[in-house]
Amino acid sequence: MEKFLKKYINRETISYLIFGVLTTVVSLLTYKLFTDAFLHLTGEKRVYISTGLSWICAATFAYITNRIFVFRSQNNALNAVLKEMVAFYGARILSLGFEEIWMWFTVDLLGFGDKILKIPFTSLSFDGDFICKVIAQFVVVVLNYFFSKLFIFKKHKE
Repeated sequence: MEKFLKKYINRETISYLIFGVLTTVVSLLTYKLFTDAFLHLTGEKRVYISTGLSWICAATFAYITNRIFVFRSQNNALNAVLKEMVAFYGARILSLGFEEIWMWFTVDLLGFGDKILKIPFTSLSFDGDFICKVIAQFVVVVLNYFFSKLFIFKKHKE
């Protein structure tokens, strides 16, 4: 058990979780801002555009924090940074694809976008599309960690 904990519970995974949560907050806040800003659009257009724009904000925040704080990438040569960025945003596009499909499936196909979730014993309520977005974020965080760890910020043996 101790070996498992040392391998998987370390500075990198803890900082990834912290910045993953912060990235999720950026994604959710910007999604809410964009959906409010695009109220004049029909439901599905508003959801897709807002998801895409919130993705840009969250992916940029994630790249910067992952590069500096999580994986501590040291190669600052322009070609290395550009290669890293292309790989990072490419992997994030894959997870965006998952997220867009998830939003289409849950919001449009299953109709959860029209639902409102009221939290019992409080005055809080959330639109169904927002709840679908939150659920998608859990899967996206895991996918993005594996992409970053295994392909983008992998440590090269000297």
